[in-house]
Amino acid sequence: MKLRIGHLELENNVILAPMAGVTDMPFRLLCKEQGCGLLCTEMVSAKAILYKNRNTRELLAIRQEERPVAVQLFGSDPEIISNMACQIQDDFDLIDINMGCPVPKVVGNGEGSALMRQPRQVEAILSALVKNVKKPVTVKFRKGFDESSVNAVEIARIAESCGVAAVAVHGRTREQFYSGQADWDIIRQVKEAVKIPVIGNGDIFTPQDAKRMVEETGCDGVMVARGARGNPWLLCRTAHYLDTGTLLPEPDVQEVCRMLMRHARLQTELKGENLGMKEMRKHIAWYTAGLPHSAALRRESNQVESLEGLELLLEQHLLQCGVTL
Repeated sequence: MKLRIGHLELENNVILAPMAGVTDMPFRLLCKEQGCGLLCTEMVSAKAILYKNRNTRELLAIRQEERPVAVQLFGSDPEIISNMACQIQDDFDLIDINMGCPVPKVVGNGEGSALMRQPRQVEAILSALVKNVKKPVTVKFRKGFDESSVNAVEIARIAESCGVAAVAVHGRTREQFYSGQADWDIIRQVKEAVKIPVIGNGDIFTPQDAKRMVEETGCDGVMVARGARGNPWLLCRTAHYLDTGTLLPEPDVQEVCRMLMRHARLQTELKGENLGMKEMRKHIAWYTAGLPHSAALRRESNQVESLEGLELLLEQHLLQCGVTL
C-alpha cells in the first residue's frame, strides 16, 4: 500500500520511527533490507548542527541505499531550525520535526513534547520551515502534554495550515512516556480533522496490530517503534500483511542469530569493534528475548568484546537448540 508525502511516493506505508540509541545507520540498513517504506534518523539537535557538534556528524550520516530517509530535528527556535534544515536538506528526502520526545532534559529546554504547550511557537517553527526548505516537512507529536491538555487535533490543524505534508501521532501523552496503552482514538480524531496524511504510532508489535490500527483510525500509514527493536522482520511482515492479508512466518532461532551477527558486523564496521560490541549488548537482549536459553545467552554476551567471540557464543547457543549458524 503506497503512501504519498508531498511529492515523495513511498513503496509502502510502513515507517520506522526515530528512536534515540536505536535507529542508527546499521539498524536502518537492516530495516531497509526488510522493505521498510521510510527510514528516519535518530533525533538531531538543530543547535548541535549550528555549533558543529562532533557527534552530530555521525547522526546525520546516511547511505544512498537507505533512501528514502527522513532526518528528525528538534529545537524551539524557528530561525535556527529552519536555517539548519536548509543547510542539510539536500542529504535527505524529508525534514521531520520532533514535538513528541518526553525526556526531561529535552522538555526542560522547551523542546520535544514541551512544544505542545505552545501552539503559537509550533506555528512559528512550522511556518518558517515550510517557507524555507524545498523538501516535504512532517511533524511527529503526541496526544497532548498530559490528560488535562489533550490537543493533538489542534496541533495537527496548525501543521496543515502551515503547509506541513504529513503528521505522525503517538497515542500517549508526554506524562505517560511509554507506559500504559496508546490511545488510538486520538489518531482517528486527527485523521478526521485534517486532509493531509496521518501516520499512526503506538503499540504496534505485530502485523495484526498495524492492521487493527488502520481499520480503527483510518490512518494512512503506520509508524513502528519499540516493536522493531531486535525484530526488523516486523517491518516486512507488516507491509506484506497490510497489502495481502497474509501473515509471513516469524524468523526461527537460526535466522535471528544470523541477523544478529549481520547487525554486529555493520555496527563494528561503522563504529569500531570496541564501541560497536558495547552498543550491540542492548540489541542482543532485544533479538534474543523469548528464545530458548536466552537468559544465559544475554548474561554471557555482556562479557563479549569481539565479533569472533559473539559468533562463538551464538554457535554454542544454536548447538543447544540443535541447529548451526
